[in-house]
Amino acid sequence: MITKTTRRNFIKTAAAVTIGMPTLIPASALGKNGSVAPSNRIVVGGIGLGPRGRQVLSGFYKHNDCQFVAIADPQKERREIIKRMTDRQYGNTDCVTYDDMSGVLERDDIDSVIIAMGDRWHTTASILAARAGKDIFCEKPCAMNIQECQELDDEIKKHKRVFQAGTQRRSVPNFKLAVDLARNGKLGQVTEVHAAILELQEYMEPLPAEPEPDPSFIDWDKWVGPASLVPFNEAYCRGRWLGHKGFNAAWRLPDWGAHTVDLCQWAAGADGTTPIEFESVSNGLIQAKYANGVKLVMRLSGLNGEGDWIKGLGTLPVRFVGDEGWVEAGDFKKLAASSPKLLENKSFDQLAGTDPVLHIRNFLDCVKTREQPICNSTAVRYGHMACFAAAISWKLGRRVTFDPVKERFVNDAEANRMRTYKRRAPYAI
Repeated sequence: MITKTTRRNFIKTAAAVTIGMPTLIPASALGKNGSVAPSNRIVVGGIGLGPRGRQVLSGFYKHNDCQFVAIADPQKERREIIKRMTDRQYGNTDCVTYDDMSGVLERDDIDSVIIAMGDRWHTTASILAARAGKDIFCEKPCAMNIQECQELDDEIKKHKRVFQAGTQRRSVPNFKLAVDLARNGKLGQVTEVHAAILELQEYMEPLPAEPEPDPSFIDWDKWVGPASLVPFNEAYCRGRWLGHKGFNAAWRLPDWGAHTVDLCQWAAGADGTTPIEFESVSNGLIQAKYANGVKLVMRLSGLNGEGDWIKGLGTLPVRFVGDEGWVEAGDFKKLAASSPKLLENKSFDQLAGTDPVLHIRNFLDCVKTREQPICNSTAVRYGHMACFAAAISWKLGRRVTFDPVKERFVNDAEANRMRTYKRRAPYAI
């Protein structure tokens, strides 16, 4: 059974057991010595935190105005790892573990959740969290298809929750500076935005069936969740779900595109729309065009920037081109530009592109102010839809036209059938 605990009930209980005892309150409880009083802390729980989730959680630890208190995961090993990390961080044994996310979502004392369960679960878990009154920090891709982009944004708005997608490059200083140059006219009129992507590939065959483990160690049904059920293979639970139908979104285009297309949308001032045409030129090149004529180019990049990306900038580069110049940014904390003058007197903190700390700070601040985070559910709606429309163009091998107002392909029944899917019972929402 799950016992609901509220802050008010906790305070009442604590008061009852301390009647007649000396009142010795540590300075930390009063918020002195640089600490934050418990009543002012954002209480955080986790849902499905694997390797990337642990990196994000470590970023939450660095902010003393929040405290992580519980982990839900269908894998025993992973929830135990998070408990050990958290208990070591806070010097206690208080972190609670659950094998079902309801354990976290039904706790009234938890304000916000970190969701990092894998593509198949992101939208469904986020909607359940929103309905439970939690604010949400969700890893990317946040959706599996266009339908989920719509459902996610609609539910977040309906329940008035704060939602931050884990596309942390919006908060990384060198990427932000590149976007500022594009948006503030320093490149002239923006004509093209370029996003690095991985090579798209057909889904792999399911892994060979293995005997299912005891659900107390890995609950396979809960792990699969809303995706179609396939036979168990432990490798899926070790990260080998990437590239498999139902587990990985849109033939892997959003794996990087959720970051790079997102930045291009931001630089082009297109957070509330999408391109209207998409054409897959080759396996590593997809071209799109916005209604105002700006081009979005999605093209391959590897660890060192293959093709005509600037060498040495690192993974996930983006390039913004105007009629007076261009700028390019990548994960190695650097910038390149068409003219040294564009970067004169410009400085930025040295922060890796994978570091979520500043992005988490933006989220926590918005939890307090109820303002929109830098990568909110509406930015996700349109940025992710652009990724899915591009992937559908690749899959169909032809140009497609998309209406960003109706959020449908124009006169294309085949493409429109690829916008949606049906969740597996009992994980429908």
